[in-house]
Amino acid sequence: MSKIPLLLEDYLNYMETIKGVSPNTVKEYFFDLRTFFRFLKLRYQFVDQSENFDEIEINDVDLEIIKKVNIQDLHSYISFADKNRDNGNFTKSRKVASIRSFFDYLYSKVNLLEKNPAESLEFPKTENRHPVYLTLNQSENLLNAVLENKNDFFRKRDYAIIMLFLNCGLRLSELSSINMDKIKDNDTLSIIGKGNKERTIFLNDACIFAIKDYLKVRPVNTADDKALFLSKRNNRMSNRAIQHMIDRYLEKAGLDTAIYSAHKLRHTAATLMYKYGNVDIRALQEILGHESVSTTQIYTHIDDERLRAAIKSNPLASRTTSVKTREP
Repeated sequence: MSKIPLLLEDYLNYMETIKGVSPNTVKEYFFDLRTFFRFLKLRYQFVDQSENFDEIEINDVDLEIIKKVNIQDLHSYISFADKNRDNGNFTKSRKVASIRSFFDYLYSKVNLLEKNPAESLEFPKTENRHPVYLTLNQSENLLNAVLENKNDFFRKRDYAIIMLFLNCGLRLSELSSINMDKIKDNDTLSIIGKGNKERTIFLNDACIFAIKDYLKVRPVNTADDKALFLSKRNNRMSNRAIQHMIDRYLEKAGLDTAIYSAHKLRHTAATLMYKYGNVDIRALQEILGHESVSTTQIYTHIDDERLRAAIKSNPLASRTTSVKTREP
């Protein structure tokens, strides 16, 4: 993040150190605001209109420029993101969130602005998208694909990773950051989720067995003794390495990696819990680490069979007597 304005650097530091936002989220804020600053320079004609947008420098964007921003500029920016950057509604919503957070910081936290131009900036309407997930049969096929690996270490490690994904609904970053000492009493797992919030995951028998089986072959003296899941070089497995590993097994199981991914395994866990375990939506929210139950509610729209059964369970469902026509 070199050559960025001081006020942007201060904001990003505030979000990470004071608000406790994860480094990955801070990086997303930076990318969104960098795009916004480049747009401002273009809109205010501080650069030639023909200049390559992605090469516009932002280090000279100062408070005086930010003070010029009004709600029309913000609307124009979101329109630019839609038409020129081909951003979908979810990406535009994230950009709105970044803008609102940045101007709220300048206005109410450090008092650098007399008014907040983003106060009335609305989020674009987002379509309700059903989560993509593996069926129970596809999940079984994926696990069986792992068992075909002849290398003892990789088979046991990869099986434990995918078993945790499919049973616990972990985020990729949560799984890669698991430390050995975070497994408590053999059946609970303490993880750090979004916003550096810690939550406890209760492990079922399949996860406990898979982890114990992997620990039998996990090297003891390693470069990273804390990390649960190690690479072939005995370092902590990176997010990318886990993604590549899962992609390989998805392909072996005959699943399209353009559709399915490590994140879709999180959706799969949530779906299987909701569909087969009759898990309460609030409990599912706690398990997944969602801040709002509205995020979890996408999983309540996935089970047509349950909806069909609910309608059939109505005590009037069997009333099929023909309605007789009354004589005039």
